[in-house]
Amino acid sequence: MNIAALFIRRPVATALIMLGMLFFGAASYVNLPVNQLPNVDFPTIQVRADLSGADPETMAASVATPLEKEFFTIAGIDSISSVNATGRTRITIQFALDRNIDAAALDVQAAIGLAQRRLPTNMTNDPSFRKVNPADFPILYLRVSSPTLPLYELNEYADTLVGQRLSMVSGVAQVVIYGQKKYAVRVRVDPDALASRGLGIDEVADAVSSANSKLPTGSLEGERRASAIKASGQLEDAEAFRDVVAAYRNGAPVRLSDIGEVVDSVEQDKQLSWADDGKPCIMLAVERQPGANTVQVVDDIKTLLPGLTRQLPPSVKLEIFYDRSESIRESVAEVKFTLVLTVFLVVLVIFLFLRNLPATIIPSLALPMSVISTFAVMLAMGFSLDNLSLMALTLAVGFVVDDAIVMLENIVRHQEMGKDPLTAAYDGSGEIGFTILSMTVSLAAVFIPVLFMGGIVGRLFYEFAVVIITAILFSGVVSLTLTPMLCAYFLRHSGSKHRVGYEGIYGKLERAFEWLADKYARSLDVVLRHRRTTLIFSLLLLLATGWLGVIVPKGFLPSEDMGFVVATTEAEQGISFEGMVKAQHKLDEVLRNNPHVDRFNSVVGIVGSSQSMSNGTLMIHLKPHGERPDIQTVVQRLRRELNTSPAMQVFLRVPPAINIGGRSTKALYQYTLTGTNMQELFECAQKVEAALRQVPEIQDVNSDLQLKNPEIRVTIDRNRASALGISAGQIELALQTAYGSREVSTIYAPTNDYTVFVEVRKDFQRNPDALTRLYVRSSSGELVPLSTVARMSPGVGPIAVNHDGQFPAVTISYNLRPGVALSEGVAAVERVSLPLLPDSVSAKSQGTAQAFQDSLKGMGWLLLLAIVVIYLVLGILYESFIHPLTILSGLPSAGFGALFTLWIFGQPLDLYGFVGVIMLLGIVKKNAIMMLDFALEAQRHDPSHTPLDAITEGCHVRFRPIMMTTMAALMGALPIAIGMGAGAEARRPLGLAVVGGLCFSQLVTLYITPVYYAYMEDFSRWLTRRFGQRFEANRAARAEHEKEEGSHAG
Repeated sequence: MNIAALFIRRPVATALIMLGMLFFGAASYVNLPVNQLPNVDFPTIQVRADLSGADPETMAASVATPLEKEFFTIAGIDSISSVNATGRTRITIQFALDRNIDAAALDVQAAIGLAQRRLPTNMTNDPSFRKVNPADFPILYLRVSSPTLPLYELNEYADTLVGQRLSMVSGVAQVVIYGQKKYAVRVRVDPDALASRGLGIDEVADAVSSANSKLPTGSLEGERRASAIKASGQLEDAEAFRDVVAAYRNGAPVRLSDIGEVVDSVEQDKQLSWADDGKPCIMLAVERQPGANTVQVVDDIKTLLPGLTRQLPPSVKLEIFYDRSESIRESVAEVKFTLVLTVFLVVLVIFLFLRNLPATIIPSLALPMSVISTFAVMLAMGFSLDNLSLMALTLAVGFVVDDAIVMLENIVRHQEMGKDPLTAAYDGSGEIGFTILSMTVSLAAVFIPVLFMGGIVGRLFYEFAVVIITAILFSGVVSLTLTPMLCAYFLRHSGSKHRVGYEGIYGKLERAFEWLADKYARSLDVVLRHRRTTLIFSLLLLLATGWLGVIVPKGFLPSEDMGFVVATTEAEQGISFEGMVKAQHKLDEVLRNNPHVDRFNSVVGIVGSSQSMSNGTLMIHLKPHGERPDIQTVVQRLRRELNTSPAMQVFLRVPPAINIGGRSTKALYQYTLTGTNMQELFECAQKVEAALRQVPEIQDVNSDLQLKNPEIRVTIDRNRASALGISAGQIELALQTAYGSREVSTIYAPTNDYTVFVEVRKDFQRNPDALTRLYVRSSSGELVPLSTVARMSPGVGPIAVNHDGQFPAVTISYNLRPGVALSEGVAAVERVSLPLLPDSVSAKSQGTAQAFQDSLKGMGWLLLLAIVVIYLVLGILYESFIHPLTILSGLPSAGFGALFTLWIFGQPLDLYGFVGVIMLLGIVKKNAIMMLDFALEAQRHDPSHTPLDAITEGCHVRFRPIMMTTMAALMGALPIAIGMGAGAEARRPLGLAVVGGLCFSQLVTLYITPVYYAYMEDFSRWLTRRFGQRFEANRAARAEHEKEEGSHAG
């Protein structure tokens, strides 16, 4: 049946169908969101609980463990980890990718309720949770600063005005504030003044709490008028609190100002953010909602900023610190340029082969028709214009034109036999239609296994596979409808095989091609006379491909240059807040003097992933790509310049395009040790960390195990305390109030609420001897010095206690050295660490390293599945068990060419490169299909043709379309392989794999396929002789039936 005949007979209907496809595709394009990568949501919930002043062990045992036990009863959990530092617990629950986050949130809320009865009763903040997507990096950083306003006033504008307004923008998930300085009142008492007046610090806290009240006071209801009662129990600032009476002694009031100082302060007094000029500022990080259009959200925020700026005082400056959409725009624009360049190169290839403008235009129309029509499907599927979808379209440009080229070339061949254009279109399309159908369906089938991949890799490449399958199917439709119709009505009648007018460069090109075809024909005769040698060569090629598959380094997702670097600083354990600020300020000058740094921001204190005062963060915004080297070169230089002092270590990392895992570490790749015996775990972790520091493949080795944090251990003499009527709870409450910044009251303002803290004066917080001057009231009413009922001694302890799956855990993180693939780094870590692990300690990679290992296990199976799918589809199309193997015979050469090219250029076989190998399976088999179809058709029409004669003629006749389609596919991948512009380094492995595989397989398959065809035909005839005539009878019947169908169609 000639599918194209209907469309040749109805040119107007065909043209209108194509115009409709173009219209809906173009209309869809303008509505597609723009992002860096396809939307990938990790259903993750973070739980927060605070107990002011509690040490890490207490937080782990009394807060984290009860909550984790309840969380583990929830279905669909992938992992649970917790970080327990002084006064705070953060639990991260990551669910399976197919788990609904809203349903999971309800389960988490119920589990918190069940665990509540086992938690401490004096929790500072009851457990709360929020839904997060750890895969996403903030899309925008804003900086708010003022040279004159106090930080708490600046924070009010940043949080209440700017932050809340930004949170209302469509597509914004949340706004995270760094360097927050929310207003608070701090009552700082003098223990000596308390003792001289016979006051305990707990009594001061109770007095402050009672003095500040905001209770409903009702109303008066008269006969004609109702009046609200408003009491002045609410105190609003430090000035008002200074006159609060804590007690009466000798008939005189003891006010707060008599026993200490009351100051306007901030809640986060041990947190500071400053800009590159060294002046304090507030940083706001804007995170987008899953699926939101990054570029559109940023544009909406930028539109809002001028209005927000007008609402701020003149002294307040609001500026953009980092705009992630800039790198996305650059990367997407670069891919679009690559797409346009690819279209130009492919059309140029067609023209150079055909040297006829109408003949060039006709197959070239398959490009916009296939690509633009695909946009409509992308919009319907909820996809975006991102690096992967646009890369799929760019690669598709190289082979969506193949079907149209094959159709055109066959119709032109019939014209050269002397037929008029209409007859040539009918005959040529009918002859080649099945070939095009086979090529289209089998090429699309290559990507079917990708649709069913699981995990993060499957989520990422699902969009890629759908886009490229859609473009391939559209190209098949266009080639069977529009192309033959245009050939019938617009292609000039050449009338002879010998074209005229080919002088000059055209003549030289034609003669060069004829010379090449002649050389190929001669060399093919030589190969066919040495078929056994060729067969042995192909088997050796298969073994060499397997060997390369083992030795070529493997990678995961390539890093992209977004112009942004995050550095984590680490000073000596136990450093004070003031000391850490001074130490980190010393790094400012290094960054200011670096010619590649545009601006930076520093953050010190417990904020975000930082759990101690000894850690800080540097956010470094680099200059544009054209004004500096690549980002890895810049990072290596910064690593040397920033790590010059032994007192401060700086760990730098380039944020990945997609962050995998909910654990925050100082370096990119994570290796977690867990065990039931904490002492053995800690000892083992230190040995492993020391050993990994000597591994040459990795750098920036560090761990979250910090055991040398200075402590003052208070040992309660329970017998003496009991005799005096003092409970352990009283002692701990007094310590918490004095040194834990106890929250005792709340100020309610019209736009916010503020906390009132009670603590000892700053000078007493710095002196360990001040503990002995703290007093606790006994049951007899007397004040008893703390030193009477407790003994103080210095010691060291952990800064944080971490859990992984309820068990104590230590996470070691590291970065790869330049030129080292992820597979080499992971193998080196396991090689060194595993012999050091005792039986009670287990180890595994986490985050990106774990996702890489999971993907590596599935790569081989996916490749095998793709080959099986191709075989099944070809077997169904050809009604043959044998000849699909003939078509697949060229696949090892494609694999060898791809892997060898990556090896030569020092590129790892990452996920992009692996997709390139999968693509090659579909592209390379097209050559074999074109040769095989002609040979089978020739044998059906003339049974006297031997298999060798038929395949030899097929190679000669189809040499031109094979060269055209291969060159077109090569031009489609060449711009990606060259890799210029933003984000090009990430796409380069894919382009190199395709270009290398195409070049080598093109040379090899032109010779191997004919040899395999001859052998397979001999094998088929042997089967016929061995098992009877039924194979031949069935073949004859099929041939006769197909001939009858062809005559009816004609």
